[in-house]
Amino acid sequence: MDKKSENIKIAIYPGSFDPITLGHLDVLSDGAKMFDRVIIAVLKNSSKKGFLTVEERVQLIKECVKDLPNVEVDSFDGLTVEYAKKKNATILLRGLRAVSDFEYEMQLSQTNRALSEDIKTVFLMTKPEYNFISSSTVKEILMHNGDISKFVSPEVNDYLINKVKNVNN
Repeated sequence: MDKKSENIKIAIYPGSFDPITLGHLDVLSDGAKMFDRVIIAVLKNSSKKGFLTVEERVQLIKECVKDLPNVEVDSFDGLTVEYAKKKNATILLRGLRAVSDFEYEMQLSQTNRALSEDIKTVFLMTKPEYNFISSSTVKEILMHNGDISKFVSPEVNDYLINKVKNVNN
């Protein structure tokens, strides 16, 4: 690795993103300003049946981040720290919405640190207007034919509405 590439700060923003919300995108946007490269990495969790397939999530995220040139989208399975090492990343980017997120995120961060001391976790707070939004809430509202347009990007909104229509027909 040459000196120039050693100084590049690569962050991994891992999660299920089922679906990606405006809160996720807010954290990602801030992270993209802080780091040279951010990889938003969709976790393939075989023990959990997602609302969207991993492929659908990756495609939707790609549409949402097309204007962020230093952001790439990928998927992975296994340990996040192992994925980060493969990508030469030294930062895990995590979003915090409220104090209630902190305990879980701190435990996760400390576990990752125990697995790899070279990888640090950076926490970013969402803007206050996004701190109540979760993927679970979006899905719940969607399943009851509620308006999710305030919680997700237009691309995600349109996709999810069409997906639910197709399932119900």
